[in-house]
Amino acid sequence: MGGLSADFLIVGAGAVGLATALELTRRGARVTVLDRAAGGTESTWAGGGILSPLLPWQYGDAVNALSEYSRGMFPEWLARQEAMSGLDAEYLTSGMLVLPPFQQALAVDWCARHGWRCETRPGAELLPGAAEALWLLDVAQARNPRLAQVLRGAAEAAGIRIVAGAEVTALVVERNRVSRVVTTRGDCSADAFIVAAGAWSGVIPGLDHLAARIFPVRGQMLLFKLAPETLPCIVLQNGAYLIPRKDGHILAGSTLEYRGFDKSTTDSARRDLQAFAAGILPALRDLAPTRHWSGLRPGSPDNIPLIAAHPDYANLYINSGHFRYGVTMAPGSAMLLADLIEGEPPAIAAEPYAAFAVEASQSGLLV
Repeated sequence: MGGLSADFLIVGAGAVGLATALELTRRGARVTVLDRAAGGTESTWAGGGILSPLLPWQYGDAVNALSEYSRGMFPEWLARQEAMSGLDAEYLTSGMLVLPPFQQALAVDWCARHGWRCETRPGAELLPGAAEALWLLDVAQARNPRLAQVLRGAAEAAGIRIVAGAEVTALVVERNRVSRVVTTRGDCSADAFIVAAGAWSGVIPGLDHLAARIFPVRGQMLLFKLAPETLPCIVLQNGAYLIPRKDGHILAGSTLEYRGFDKSTTDSARRDLQAFAAGILPALRDLAPTRHWSGLRPGSPDNIPLIAAHPDYANLYINSGHFRYGVTMAPGSAMLLADLIEGEPPAIAAEPYAAFAVEASQSGLLV
């Protein structure tokens, strides 16, 4: 890989990195993407793919502004990537049933002000035995592993070079600019650099100060297989969820664990997730999961990602720290950063996503 050069070099080939590469390429740039592993195999692959903050009325304006901006463009954006790749991410507006306890007045008010269709209805109409619930009709999902394939295929079709197994071991800085990165597969230069390495953004040598702003949060998931349409919609209760896929697979998730970069799975999480799943869908009580895995989200204070120019290096940008909503926010984050790079007025205020420092008052994390 020695001597490889581009207009932009992006570190990280997950949903956010590839969405950024695709947007910059659409605007005429030459882009290379590096990934320490295979690309799209970390939180992009591991997540559930619910295309919404779980309960948006529990989040601040910064999370909702970016997620709503991104959600609004998601169907058209994804259709474009699917057409380029020839693949299907299984985008589906399945709706989400929120079971008690929930803040009904707050939820209904927020939905009315933001144009979300929300109904309070007997949950049993959709799920036998369920109590009165909130029914969010417009919540959509994508199947994460297939979305990763779609984005990679679209990137390759767009002429973006993706280099796997290229872990960054050093940034070479000259006159307050990054001139090249040193990787396990050789050096790579570019006019500008973008870090979209998810939970690993703060372990890149020279960017360790980001570790207080972007950090790993483990999430464990179970996968079950039933007949298609056994579960008609996403079901959420007390922060845990079941997600039905078109072919009958059902995901149960997920934990929130601060264990550093430990990606192991635990028997206790398996028991808790299966108990939750069986409480919603009794058919899962005695059914062994077909798979149990964990992934590392790029955690951030209050779930607010960092999307901004680096304050110390004139040609370095960060697009990371999306916590639970990297897939949801990917197209909007890519558009926002591309606008900032080009000096165009962004569609939403950029200031909330430029906080590199973590204030002591922000020690509490909303998850």
